[in-house]
Amino acid sequence: MVAFGNRLVGDGAPVFITLEAGPTHNGLESAKQLVAHAAAAGADAIKFQIVDPDRLVADRKLPFTYEVLVDRASGKTETVTEPLYDILCRRSLAPDEWRELKQYCDQKNLAFFATVAFEDELEMVAKLGCDSIKIASADVDHFPFIRKAARTGLCLQLDTGNATIGEIEAAIDVIRAEGNENIIIHHCPSGYPARLESINLNVIPTLKRMFSYPVAFSDHTPGWDMDVAAVAMGANMVEKTITLDRTTRSVEHIMSLEPADMHRFVRVIREIEVAKGSCRRIMSPTEAEKRRTYRRSIHLNKDLPAGHILTEADFAYARPGVGISPRDIDRVVGKTLRHARPAQHRLEWSDLN
Repeated sequence: MVAFGNRLVGDGAPVFITLEAGPTHNGLESAKQLVAHAAAAGADAIKFQIVDPDRLVADRKLPFTYEVLVDRASGKTETVTEPLYDILCRRSLAPDEWRELKQYCDQKNLAFFATVAFEDELEMVAKLGCDSIKIASADVDHFPFIRKAARTGLCLQLDTGNATIGEIEAAIDVIRAEGNENIIIHHCPSGYPARLESINLNVIPTLKRMFSYPVAFSDHTPGWDMDVAAVAMGANMVEKTITLDRTTRSVEHIMSLEPADMHRFVRVIREIEVAKGSCRRIMSPTEAEKRRTYRRSIHLNKDLPAGHILTEADFAYARPGVGISPRDIDRVVGKTLRHARPAQHRLEWSDLN
């Protein structure tokens, strides 16, 4: 269990639901719209990506390929390739805009956190009052940066995209060496959208067994089937991308949730939480009473005189289960009847000597 502001994340706490708006806004106003929808849906947090394209991408023509939704009815898609620099420029905000957006999240009682890439961005999110920082999977081996992030004392979310288990262990060791134990490990399949073969949900229980930290599932698939499965397999947090329009011709919109879907997504996750219940089979009084209706009791299958020594051949078994249970047959066979009893009589302990 780790602290995320005034919330807890981990086994025993509610699933922490994060809606990701980092790749799908195109400026402050659309970011605010996504915040409003996420808050209305009942999410715990919204995530953004604080990026500086000029520093992050050296090659301005470096290509990035992804899928876009062309037609809703048919599900037709199209492959798009454009410079990564251009993509990142669409989601870049100025420091004062990030400040305004964080204040707007506070007004909506929605936790705000972000993926950051540079040291000054670490300082900025700390000054904004963020409770958590996310380390991108591309930086899982960027130990100098991870070390500085750990020193903020904030909850660190470690994206593990294409990382090996050994790389995850090494990154966690770096964080812990700085005295920071507030760690959340993200299982994040690659791809936009991710291929079914690459999702590997079985990694979630593996990570939970290997590390004493909460495990999150960052979903890159359309719909929410994989999120439901991840929660059922023990994920403590889910992160799902949201959009105002899935047909937007930009990265990640194709597998994102639109406003109406956000509400259903949160509701489904909460229902799965309740349905998971307890590791113990606990029966409510109502369930126990109803169970008796469907179970059977020992009845006599013929008229029998007083003093008759009962054998298994004397019995029939019928509902409801309010008399002597068939499981007690061995305690009944060999007993004698105190009084004569007719066929179909439901046997009671008071009938026996």
